[in-house]
Amino acid sequence: MVVGTLRLSLLIRGARSLKDKRRVLRSFKDRVRVRFNVSIAEVDAQGSHQRAELGVAMVANDPVYVTSVLHKLVDRARLVRGAELLNYEVEMR
Repeated sequence: MVVGTLRLSLLIRGARSLKDKRRVLRSFKDRVRVRFNVSIAEVDAQGSHQRAELGVAMVANDPVYVTSVLHKLVDRARLVRGAELLNYEVEMR
């Protein structure tokens, strides 16, 4: 069993409220869940209007596949409308 985790740090420049921030994040999280069959949640910076920390987890039996999917998610995060990817960390266990 392989568990891959991904931590995404995002900047949401146009968010003036938590509602604006959640609108951007909800759209991204919903698309990621459906497309890649992963678990995703906001894990830090919940009180900040313009910063978001998302955690993604995936379980499979092939580490190459897990790594590939997580890196595809990083590419998707770079394209999130209204957000800028600041940093990411991939970890395999």
